Amino acid sequence: MTLEKREKIIKNEFNIINNWEDKYKYLIKLGNILKKKTDEFRSEDKLIHGCQSQVWVEAKLKNKRVFFDADSDALIPKGIAALMIRMYSGLHPIEIVYSNYNFIYEIGFNNFLSPIRANGIVLLLKKIKLYSVILNTKITV
Repeated sequence: MTLEKREKIIKNEFNIINNWEDKYKYLIKLGNILKKKTDEFRSEDKLIHGCQSQVWVEAKLKNKRVFFDADSDALIPKGIAALMIRMYSGLHPIEIVYSNYNFIYEIGFNNFLSPIRANGIVLLLKKIKLYSVILNTKITV
């Protein structure tokens, strides 16, 4: 599935949800899909620095596609990480590198998340893009 189709699906899901409380519940539900990771997974190199909560993310290259996994010590950030995994896992790294963050604003995250949590999303997306840049060089070498 293309990035554009994924964005459209996710935007539609969030547009259906009318209030911020239900959006939080939806994020928690998404976060529950991710299994709690081991201490080995929760390493310093996977940690996103600058987030209010602890969030770890990793990326692996398989068949020239990037696949992400994540964990967090808090429910909402874990749900946000699960949403970003849904958005970006399985794409070619260059698609991720050149993607924009517009869907975050179209979903309304900036309206119902605290500024600290919204900043955490940007940091998570930067880490996802950094992994994509690194993994793209492995494809082109």
